[in-house]
Amino acid sequence: MKAARALLGWSQDQLAQAAGVSIPTVKRLEAADGMLGGRPGTSARLQAALESAGVQFIEENGGGSGVRLKKIARLKRDPK
Repeated sequence: MKAARALLGWSQDQLAQAAGVSIPTVKRLEAADGMLGGRPGTSARLQAALESAGVQFIEENGGGSGVRLKKIARLKRDPK
């Protein structure tokens, strides 16, 4: 979650607001080691907020998991 926030340049406050969760919840979840804990609904809201802002959660074959920004499709210019 921290890495995803860093890609977006978001603070914990911004993530909390975008996900509709409390700031202490974001702080507590980021302070814990390992998999994201908390209630499943909270995790889903946090992930949805990050994904809607352009973060993609990835799991590489044998390379572990991580985050990256989605590739933005280039707009085709009208040739006229």
